[in-house]
Amino acid sequence: MDIRDALPPGSTIGILGGGQLARMLALAAGNLGFRCHIFAPEADSPAFAVSAARTVARYTDFAALKTFSNAVDVVTYEFENVPAETASFFAGRVPVAPGVAALQTAQDRIAEKTFISGLGIPVAPFADVADVESLEAALALIGRPSILKTRRFGYDGKGQTRIDETKSAATAFAEIGQQPAILEGFVRFDKEISVIAARGWSGEVAVYDVPENHHENHILKTSTVPADICPEVAEKARSLGSHIIAALDYVGVIGVEMFVAGEEVIVNEIAPRVHNSGHWTMDGCCVSQFEQHIRAICGWPLGSTERHCDVVMTNLLGDEINRWKALAAEPDVRIHIYGKTEARRGRKMGHFNRLTPRQA
Repeated sequence: MDIRDALPPGSTIGILGGGQLARMLALAAGNLGFRCHIFAPEADSPAFAVSAARTVARYTDFAALKTFSNAVDVVTYEFENVPAETASFFAGRVPVAPGVAALQTAQDRIAEKTFISGLGIPVAPFADVADVESLEAALALIGRPSILKTRRFGYDGKGQTRIDETKSAATAFAEIGQQPAILEGFVRFDKEISVIAARGWSGEVAVYDVPENHHENHILKTSTVPADICPEVAEKARSLGSHIIAALDYVGVIGVEMFVAGEEVIVNEIAPRVHNSGHWTMDGCCVSQFEQHIRAICGWPLGSTERHCDVVMTNLLGDEINRWKALAAEPDVRIHIYGKTEARRGRKMGHFNRLTPRQA
């Protein structure tokens, strides 16, 4: 089920998940005249404060999902761990974007790596791990150091561990909770980058400039645009992102995380949603990734991805949110606060974009 004619202003967008990404999607949707209905299990979801309607229920509450589907014109989601059966529930009831197949591919790291490598795109060596014995066999094949990750539900460094010469297979498998996993070869990269791309129902694709990403404790700290890479590498990364989004028959905005090793670009993983490393677009582009996602899923023409500023996006984690007053006083800074009530260590509480006029 798709959208053959653009949804008009006044239509209602249903968003599964109520975190900061849903909040920023709802704000962008409001600027285009749409209403948003948030479906989330957490009663204190940040997106509720800026949305027209809310449903507080589990993602497996199918009675609540049915009522929700009857109240919206299109359904999207803000995070990739929405149960696939929840997204599938809407089939035939209301358009869902991105589609269920893309969600299922991104939820399973083995399926994801198999899909990407099947397109002829470089990825790290990988192997399926079900138990300690299969991990030992994978280590013998791939070598050390390597990274063991749960097949599902990992983000911001959760559900993964590095295996070096001193760590046994049994210890590593215990550290990830003895769950089905993937072993990935360690990539000796020069830089981490990402591609933020969008695709509409018609197949139209738009790709943003490439940010260079810096992580601290496995959590994204900064994204800098333009990335310090040569134009050929940047174009190669953008081309890979375009290839992936088209091959997935994807509708909406996608984030594709990549490594740069010399002039080689290696895809790390995909995120079927708006992405933290695309937050710079909120102040550095004519059309942000959030507006672009709304345009795409509602059947509107995609907007310009032109960048009018150089930008450094910095996440505000935990108590760093207390810098809000000083940051607000800086003339070249735009600050975005997510409205979360508790500033836990490592929790994303907001971000700011530091802007520099683009050099001719």
